[in-house]
Amino acid sequence: MAKQKRGKSLWNLPTRARGTCPVCKSTRTKLLYPRTKSDGTALKVCKRCDGASQERVDAAV
Repeated sequence: MAKQKRGKSLWNLPTRARGTCPVCKSTRTKLLYPRTKSDGTALKVCKRCDGASQERVDAAV
């Protein structure tokens, strides 16, 4: 049977958790993974950039 509640919590997030990834500049992707820059600011990144090096995260906007 189908899972009716899968992904339902994303609809409550602003813009349904979609946007432009600050690391890879990919548009309309799900930004679900928190990464922290070296200066302490938090970023939400896409699934591909979750495993990116700290240098790439620090170079992000």
